[in-house]
Parts: sequence; structure tokens; C-alpha cells
Amino acid sequence: MRIAYLDCLSGISGDMTLAALVDAGVGLSAIQSGIDSLGLPLACRLAAGEVKRKGFRGTHITVEHEPEHAHRHLHHIVEMIERSRLTPRQQDIAKRIFTRLGEAEAKVHGTTIRKVHFHEVGAVDSIADIVGAAVGWDLLAVDRIVASPVATGRGVITIEHGRVSVPAPATAELLTGVPLQESPVEAELTTPTGAAILATMVDSFGPLPGMRIERIGYGAGTKELAEQANLLRLFVGESDGAVASDQAWVLETNLDDVSGELIGHCTAKLMESGALDVYTTAIGMKKNRPGVMISVLCFAPAIPKLEKIIFQETTTLGVRRWPVSRHKLDRRPHTVQTPWGPIEGKLAFIAGSPPSFSPEYESCRKAAEAQAVPLKEVYEAAQKAFDPAQAAMGTT
Repeated sequence: MRIAYLDCLSGISGDMTLAALVDAGVGLSAIQSGIDSLGLPLACRLAAGEVKRKGFRGTHITVEHEPEHAHRHLHHIVEMIERSRLTPRQQDIAKRIFTRLGEAEAKVHGTTIRKVHFHEVGAVDSIADIVGAAVGWDLLAVDRIVASPVATGRGVITIEHGRVSVPAPATAELLTGVPLQESPVEAELTTPTGAAILATMVDSFGPLPGMRIERIGYGAGTKELAEQANLLRLFVGESDGAVASDQAWVLETNLDDVSGELIGHCTAKLMESGALDVYTTAIGMKKNRPGVMISVLCFAPAIPKLEKIIFQETTTLGVRRWPVSRHKLDRRPHTVQTPWGPIEGKLAFIAGSPPSFSPEYESCRKAAEAQAVPLKEVYEAAQKAFDPAQAAMGTT
């Protein structure tokens, strides 16, 4: 399996992504050709050059064009993409990135995706960054994209709507559910464009996966940071097909004097507060009392919060805990279209085999209730609608 890994210690932006792809071997001329086919009203040229950031080399890309003051809506940009000579997959990637941006902007401004104005990201340079990145990812031809936790920087920046804290509102919305890392840098390290690319393209987040590195691309940001090199590193390599692994923790406690209602309430709060899994087991306790063991699976940072919930919501006097290693299949979200509407689920990948699809219970349940059909029919329709070839290309 061919893997790409993004090291986001200095965040991520559209131009850094584009530069990292070019530095990793994607042809600049092919990206330029795709941008040329958009029919932008002004001459738009990508200029790449080698720069140094804190003593380390990298590629920096600027978008050269005449000044413009156009404010575009999402449908303007989509029409531009659909009229271009981009391949269907490149068009799909570009439209999905812009749609993510539109959804985030609409939410933070309290409007609809059709009415939202693309300000900075509707400018020529941002359109070139996103469409160029879509072409670049397609040409890189990787099966999986993994990224480190993302640094956003900190402090205050000024945008068209005034002064805002880092991360900017749209950036923060795009990074919902994405693991972040703390950074001492007083600057905006992750931009809305970079966050949209990340949220759209990355399959999972974590440490550098097991792989044989073929090449590393270094995409330089425009700013020179005092604390560190302002570089986005892109690792490209081959996985040996080994199952991914990580370390989690198990928390357990035994209860023989708590009602089922309280146990149910506790398990729900544990799941809402970051537990990976919560389950109960019927056990026999001292003096022949029937009891319940609550087991919680979580990552280390969540332990204090989850233990506090167990102590507050139950009568236990102690919680056991120990580390466990997990082997897990690579997974990513996937949506299929059925007669009962779109159904969300997850893809699972095993090296050398086509991906498998598991529909999500909640998505099936909502569709079944809305359409007044049996739940099993929705499950069956979702499985029938799954296309492994389409899923392997990264489309939904």
C-alpha cells in the first residue's frame, strides 16, 4: 500500500501543501496545466523556488497574478472547475475541498452555503492552491493519507471581519474532530485553506506509520519563524501491509450496589467524554452478590476525566487501570446512496484485499424511521449500494 504522511509541526496552508507535493516529485507543469484550464480572468502562474527556513531547505510556491477584487460564491467556483480540463477525480477532490470550506464559512457566519462569500479563499491565489493541491494529490497516487496532530499556532490575527484569535473561526470549524498539538508560535500556522485540504484528504491522524520511505517533500511557508523551521514535511512510501497498532488504556471497576439506571447514565457520560469504548459485564461478587463490571477503553490523556466520571456517577471506591496495545485495520468514513437516502458508514482496509463497508447503525436507524421501512432493509440496501472500486478511488 502506498502511503503519504503529513508532518504538521508548523501547521499547514494551501501553498505549503502545494509546495510539498511538488518537492515530493509531482510535476509543476502538470499542476500549472490544470490551473490554466480553469479560465481564471487574470493570468495566473505558479512560481517555485528553493528557500531556507531555519537552515533547512524547502520549496516555496507563490501564485503570480494581477490584482483583483472579486468575491466569489461556491457555485461560481464549482462551475469554473466543471468547465475545466481537470480529470473527474481531480474535479471531485477540488469540489469537495471547496464544499468543506463553504460549509465551515456558512456555519460561522450564520448563513447558507449558497449565500456565503468566499473572501480570502475565493481569490485567485487560493483557488490555484486548492485546485493545484487536488491535481497534486491525484498525481501522487497514494492509497492512504495520514497526518500528525496539527499545530494551529496562537495569538491574534486580523482578517476581513476584524481581529480574531488563532485558530480563526472557519479554521477551527474545519478542524473539528482533528487532533491538535500545542504550539508556542505566536502566529497563524494553519489557514482555512490548509485545514480544508487536511479535513478532506486525510484518512487518519497519528504518528508516522510503518512504511519504507521513498521520498520526502518539504513545503515552505512564507513566514520565517523564530522558534522552528516553517516547513510542512510530506513523507511518501510503501507500507508492508502490517496491521496498524497503537496503545490505549483500560479502566475497570466492579459494582454491586448501583441500579441499572445509574450504570446506563454513567456509560453514556463516559462515551460523551472521550472514551473509545464502554461496556459492561455481569459478574459474581463477594457474598454471592450479582454485580456489574464497567470497562472503559481510552487514550492516556482522557484517563483523569473518565475516572472522575466513574467516581462521581457510581459508588465505587477504586478504579483499576492498565495499558493495552491495539491492532486495528485502517478505516475511513464513507457514504453510499440508497433508495432511502444517503447512508454513512466506515471502510476497512486489509492489504491485498478490496475495502469492506460497514453501515453506521444511527444513519440506518434515522433513514428507516424517516421512510417508515424496516431497519434490516436499509442495512441491506446500504450493503448493496457499496461499490469497492469507487471506494478505492476515494469517492463517496
